[in-house]
Amino acid sequence: MKSSSTKRAPDEKYRERVYKIVRRIPSGRVMTYGQIAYMLGEGYTPRTVGFVMHGADERNTPWHRVINSQGKCSTGRIVLPADKQQRMLEREGITFDDAGRCDLETFLWKPKRSTSRKSAKARTTLYAR
Repeated sequence: MKSSSTKRAPDEKYRERVYKIVRRIPSGRVMTYGQIAYMLGEGYTPRTVGFVMHGADERNTPWHRVINSQGKCSTGRIVLPADKQQRMLEREGITFDDAGRCDLETFLWKPKRSTSRKSAKARTTLYAR
């Protein structure tokens, strides 16, 4: 029985597409899982981006620069020590409040992107800074 879902299976190079975006994030900036999923296009979710980031090679991919949409680190139960991601970001100059949130208005990276897709206009606010 075929599913009526519009979600597509991740392409073979999905992981590398995620890592390529993450490698562009400059030091002292962050992106959200949802922001990356949106860049990848229809059918991709913040959860799948998080799953891929769990397998990132720390030497080649700055995995710590990807956080949740609340401005918080989401690796507490996955990475040891639990505050490793936040400490790595703080070393890059990102500050967190007492609730463990960084100010996305200040630290969110919105990459510039040129594309001829119809959706480019809708995505302008997500990417342009």
